[in-house]
Amino acid sequence: MTSSLLLTAFTGAQPGPTLLGVDVVWAATMLAVVGVLAVLVAIYGALTVRDPMAKRVKALNERREQLKAGITASTAKRRARLVRKNQTADRMRTFLGKLQVLQEEQIKDVQQKLAQAGIRSKDLAVAVIFGRLVLPILLGGLAAFLIYGIDMWPDLTPMKRSGFTMAALILGYKAPDLFVQNKRQKRTDAIRKGLPDALDLLVICAEAGLTVDAAFSRVSRELGRAYPELGEEFALTSIELGFLTERRQAFENLAYRVNLEAVKGVVTTMIQTEKYGTPLASALRVLSAEFRNERMMRAEEKAARLPAIMTVPLILFILPCLFIVILGPAACSLKDALAGAMGGGS
Repeated sequence: MTSSLLLTAFTGAQPGPTLLGVDVVWAATMLAVVGVLAVLVAIYGALTVRDPMAKRVKALNERREQLKAGITASTAKRRARLVRKNQTADRMRTFLGKLQVLQEEQIKDVQQKLAQAGIRSKDLAVAVIFGRLVLPILLGGLAAFLIYGIDMWPDLTPMKRSGFTMAALILGYKAPDLFVQNKRQKRTDAIRKGLPDALDLLVICAEAGLTVDAAFSRVSRELGRAYPELGEEFALTSIELGFLTERRQAFENLAYRVNLEAVKGVVTTMIQTEKYGTPLASALRVLSAEFRNERMMRAEEKAARLPAIMTVPLILFILPCLFIVILGPAACSLKDALAGAMGGGS
């Protein structure tokens, strides 16, 4: 109703049909504006393509400096001065601590999910937990104000009002987790695609006589543009292999940052190779073949699901058009013949 009054006030025309109290013409206009803006943003993004490894190289350099600082700092006080505290994160941590809703296991779980999503800052784990607490209040309060306070949609039934308010509360609680999970899933899929190729390159490097750190560094450079996420992880592993006192910890960090069982298998193989001196090239070759077979099986599974997925679009969109094309001329001819017969009889 409010949108209809605004449209009438600005245009002077009579309001059109409404849906849930929203003018259909006004809503279509707003959607058209959003579509045009989306097209402009897409064109701008296509014209200003950046190197995908630029930010990743900067993050790797920061990690290298952190490892150097951890080694060169001799006392705890010097280490403390090298660590820059985030005041905003400290305030959120203090606030959550007063409410007794901040648990150490919860923080570690969120930090691992952030690392698997490619977000290196551990302070953001507190921000995610803080968002779970604050966003439901903000979105739920906004929905309650719009629905009950100013009665923006007066045609809504009490059941719909309660449903929309509950949906706003649930969305506010799940929004941080959905954002992190989306980035985590996209990154995992990108790493899964490039893992067989990376293992093949590792086999070649191992057979050429390169050390493990040099092999990881070379693979990260070769795959940096094709698979920037995997290249970043391998480069970070190479840096940690050169700086950490225990090489096993570098491989375990790789399994910690990547949410893939295949990577955990590679890490186990690398640790066993480092510990027992087993041949690395043959083990990696077997793993690479297994991962390629798994990727092929996954593609075949998606292809087998395709007919069932296409059934609904076929029935809703393709078959009606096909019936119109086939039966339309026959219906027109039948209509003309009936019209001619009726005209001749008269």
